[in-house]
Formats: sequence, C-alpha cells, structure tokens
Amino acid sequence: MNLLMESKKCLECGEKIVGRIDKKFCSDGCRNAYNNRVNKDSKNLIRNTNNRLRKNYRILESLNPEKKTKTSRAKLIEAGFDFNYFTSIYTTKAKTVYFFVYDQGYLPLENDFYALVKRDS
Repeated sequence: MNLLMESKKCLECGEKIVGRIDKKFCSDGCRNAYNNRVNKDSKNLIRNTNNRLRKNYRILESLNPEKKTKTSRAKLIEAGFDFNYFTSIYTTKAKTVYFFVYDQGYLPLENDFYALVKRDS
C-alpha cells in the first residue's frame, strides 16, 4: 500500500516544514511573527498594564534605596508615578492601608506625603 504523506506548511508563511512531525513553523521568526499577530489585540491591555507597573516599581525603588523613607506626592507625580496601578493592598491590624507594587509599598500620609517601604522577600 503506497500512502502519500501530505507535507505540512508553516502557519505563518506557508513554506514547507522540514523536520519533526509536530512542527508548525519553518523558523523561530515565523513562530514569533505568528504569535505576535494572533495575540496582538488581546495582549495590549496586559502589556500596557505591565509597563505601567514596571515604571511605578522603578520609581518607588529609585526613591527608596534604604527600604524606608518619605517622599511627596509631587515628587512621585513628577517622576511619572501612576497611583491607579499597584499589585496589592495591605491593611494592618490598626487599619493602616499600604499599597504595593510587588515588594515596594507606599502609605499615604498627611499633607500629600507618602511613606515608602520595601517588604522583605
């Protein structure tokens, strides 16, 4: 019995695939291009949110090198900090509310000041 095997084609460019039977792409470039195109719209929100969190983290880290300090709201805003983006909220037994961007936290104080803290990992 003579069976002709249908050659597989790359999902991105349509070129013939050589190699393992489970391959879907002819190259890493085609695989990346395909996945970037397919996920572009659904990933924009996630990418933008992660970029904002990363920026907020860097700002807090740069203003708080000693793991505990105080800064002004104006200084945070001037650096580009966005108070709408944080990863968690921690409320102490005394009902004090800290906002965290991963392990970098801030606590609103009086007169538009903030206590900056770093959680031990």
